[in-house]
Amino acid sequence: MSKRWISFDLDGTLMQNPFGAWVFPEIARVIAGQLGREHDIVSEMVAEHERRMSQERYVEAYDWDDILFSRCDALCIEKTIEIESLVRKHSVIPKVNLLEGGILQMFDEMKKRGFSLAVVTNGFYKFQAPVMEALGLLNYFDEIVTPERAGAGKPDPAILQKLSGEVIAHVGDRLDHDIQLANRSHVTSILIERKLPEDLARLQPQMRANDQRMRLLCLEKWKRECKNPFLLELPELFMPQIVICSMSELLSVLNEQGLG
Repeated sequence: MSKRWISFDLDGTLMQNPFGAWVFPEIARVIAGQLGREHDIVSEMVAEHERRMSQERYVEAYDWDDILFSRCDALCIEKTIEIESLVRKHSVIPKVNLLEGGILQMFDEMKKRGFSLAVVTNGFYKFQAPVMEALGLLNYFDEIVTPERAGAGKPDPAILQKLSGEVIAHVGDRLDHDIQLANRSHVTSILIERKLPEDLARLQPQMRANDQRMRLLCLEKWKRECKNPFLLELPELFMPQIVICSMSELLSVLNEQGLG
């Protein structure tokens, strides 16, 4: 029997990783110590990440060790930091957390219904697995698809090729990565937006994407993701088919869509 996959983004969708609050600040402190002065190494690393993304070098864009090495080389200092070690050090609650309650119970129910579950993330496995393990997520997934394993990153549809069978839906929090990926792959695209205005939150998840207010909200979101405030229209490629405001809505959505 062919597998029926539901795939999930991780960061901003299921969990909070330690990079922004803990890993990057520690990198900055170590580099400042080596230089003997303050230096905004994190902004330089993010700029290099964004440069690689703009060139569609999706795998290299999330190789934070290589990015740090390139910056250290430019500063003529030795790279003494292993980012994986920092991630493991900081992958403890409350430095990392699930973004809402009930997520693990939802996965249990999805498994009972016969779904295969996959993570499809742009984070390298060595950076994601310690966080997932700390939060009890790791053993729920049949596949963990990462750029260095797949040879591709979101939004390239090639990243889904590792999932043999039918991918029913992809759930994520970004239009440029997750929704674009799903739409390009002809997979049901599900946006999770936990801060929906009350008037949209009152609508059924299947109705939200058809509401003009949702389209305007997505346009503003896309502007932020692109860092371009002058965009005037959201391409259909970036428009989700379904919008949920919590994971607790997902099972009912799959039922309503005839997918459950």
